[in-house]
Amino acid sequence: MVQTESTMLALGTPAPDFSLPEPATGKTWSLADFTGNQAFLVTFMCNHCPYVLHIHKQLNALIREYQPRGLAAVAINANDVAAYPADSPEKMAALSREMDYCFPYLFDAEQTVARAYRAACTPDFFLFDKDMKLAYRGQFDASRPGSELPVTGADMGAAIEAILTGDPIPAEAQSPSMGCNIKWKPGNEPTCSS
Repeated sequence: MVQTESTMLALGTPAPDFSLPEPATGKTWSLADFTGNQAFLVTFMCNHCPYVLHIHKQLNALIREYQPRGLAAVAINANDVAAYPADSPEKMAALSREMDYCFPYLFDAEQTVARAYRAACTPDFFLFDKDMKLAYRGQFDASRPGSELPVTGADMGAAIEAILTGDPIPAEAQSPSMGCNIKWKPGNEPTCSS
């Protein structure tokens, strides 16, 4: 299993806009649908990645726990479904219903949103404050598939709590997320300077 780390986008970066469909409902969601919240979490994930499968139940539970306090969340699948049919919109919709996701699970067919966020792996997390400025980018917790560490969501939970209480999240306390690389369509792979 090849491991890819997140790019650690610069803190303070404004949330890039998007307009993407949710296969489970057919609704199109945009960044504007999430303004006015105290915090906004964007997670790049997919159906088949063992790193995502390792944490997705706890991710759903953590988001559900913080939604009443002002957290909004969305997940985005940007994988090339021609090469990875397990990540198809139909299978995304089925997984969303099976897991009872409490957040929209969107499909980035053109991979433009993944490039705008400089997403590199699944899962890759981007947590924005109420002004839609990036406050945290990093791991869900230190657990990885095959490790002896339990999935707790400790890092993400602490970051969400800090945003909701107005506390700073030190950059040095943010460790990169790690997972499978985004499955780019030929020619869509980001360059180091993008």
